[in-house]
Amino acid sequence: QVQLVESGGGLVQAGGSLRLSCTASGRTFSSYRMGWFRQAPGKEREFVAAISWSDSYAYYADSVKGRFTISRDNAKNTVYLQMNSLKPEDTAVYYCAARLQLSRSVVAGQYDYWGQGTQVTVSS
Repeated sequence: QVQLVESGGGLVQAGGSLRLSCTASGRTFSSYRMGWFRQAPGKEREFVAAISWSDSYAYYADSVKGRFTISRDNAKNTVYLQMNSLKPEDTAVYYCAARLQLSRSVVAGQYDYWGQGTQVTVSS
């Protein structure tokens, strides 16, 4: 079994920054992909960013490219999402997810484990 625990959400003004953390436990994550998704009220869950534990390649949704950075600390089994220049439209519950397959994916249904989510609210 895999457990993912997110932290770091909160309320921030537009233009501000937040850093989300996701700590994984229960299995060895050296070959998995870790992703961040978000879901705003009344909307579907959408891809934000993802990274592999085994290489440094990261990819992003167009809506956050240049503002958000995903990174990981293998020694701590932790993935981070640094969010800068936040906009009100970034307001959502942010979820950490783990994908057991090696191939890249931006589809929520192709991720196998999920955290409980952390709320990010950006005020205008």
